[in-house]
Amino acid sequence: MRMQTGGERAARAGEESALSPSALARAGEAIEGLGSPLAVAEGAVAWMGRQLGATAVLAASFGVEDCVLVEIVSRLAPCVPVFYLDTDLLFPETHRTRDRLVERYGIAPVRVGAQLTLAEQAAAHGPELFRRDPDLCCEIRKVRPLQAFLATRQGWITGIRREQSPARRSAPVLQWDERFGLVKCNPLVTWTQRDVWRYVHEREIPYNPLHDQGYPSIGCTPCTRPVAPGEDPRAGRWAGFGKTECGLHA
Repeated sequence: MRMQTGGERAARAGEESALSPSALARAGEAIEGLGSPLAVAEGAVAWMGRQLGATAVLAASFGVEDCVLVEIVSRLAPCVPVFYLDTDLLFPETHRTRDRLVERYGIAPVRVGAQLTLAEQAAAHGPELFRRDPDLCCEIRKVRPLQAFLATRQGWITGIRREQSPARRSAPVLQWDERFGLVKCNPLVTWTQRDVWRYVHEREIPYNPLHDQGYPSIGCTPCTRPVAPGEDPRAGRWAGFGKTECGLHA
């Protein structure tokens, strides 16, 4: 095996230093200092493209925030692949939104599925696990597949915003994701819901039609319902369980 030269070791050390938690915090603060929500988002996506290239990925659930990010990534970091977690319980509208984004932006989303089929999961844990233990269902169909997929990557881009929930209010633009062991980039953290929809309409970005039917947050069919006017936007996720996160961003 060829030994690394001193220059190669120095370059590698510089790369690791640039991705350390403190360096990421500084870079994120500088990006957030760019000002407008769009400048922050574009700065964050461009940073990921420069620093990590195709070793980074965009996580898309094909809600409206992810549709915005597909448009930005396709412009500023087209080398970054898009992937989605297919739980086998997604709405048909979600699949159709994926297909419209493929047609518009030429992306090739990577499907990431659970190790167990729904039938195998029912055999192992009983039918309709999502109605009895949604945390375990999310662990099997979302968290474990994501963990396996991200194990080969150096960074991921997500659509979380601080306004979405109390658990996300302190989300930074850039951070070291301890759980998955890679860089996590949140380009839309400073965006309001109004910012998102204004951008979608200005750019004529395809979006999930369920948003027009009272679904501000869209997940799996059995665990997502529309919300009433004035309700918390995430009240329609896992209603009745006191659960607001699937575990991907915990």
